[in-house]
Amino acid sequence: MLCLATIGGAAAQTHSPLGVWKDDAGETHVEIYRCGNSKQLCGRLVWLSEPLDSTTNLPKTDRRNPELEKRNQPLLNLVVIQNLSYDPDDDRWEDGRIYDPMNGRTYSCYLSMVSKDRMEVKGYIGFSLIGRSHYWSRVKPQVMGAK
Repeated sequence: MLCLATIGGAAAQTHSPLGVWKDDAGETHVEIYRCGNSKQLCGRLVWLSEPLDSTTNLPKTDRRNPELEKRNQPLLNLVVIQNLSYDPDDDRWEDGRIYDPMNGRTYSCYLSMVSKDRMEVKGYIGFSLIGRSHYWSRVKPQVMGAK
């Protein structure tokens, strides 16, 4: 059965990556949203497990950004994923970039839905075969007043 699914390709995306996702370490939440020409996806940091810098007690900033003038911008709401386009042949969002504020580097990336609530996020340099995959989980919306 796997061969038939692979040979036939994906005619349409099965699950949507739009929404808020928790990284596999549980340290950040990233909101995936439509951007650019509305046919692309981007992502921004919307939650940090430790939002304050331990030395200054102020909100964390993008202090490792290679562009000096951007090092004081807050990490919250920072766009970390850009310009992903859907490829129906591979049934994934690809040809984008992902920025890692922990080291100040930007990588090529793609997103691939594993299931409705689980997504592979792969960052790489050069070829996608060489890189690192992370698996993010969808953050369920909280009902107001729920504990």
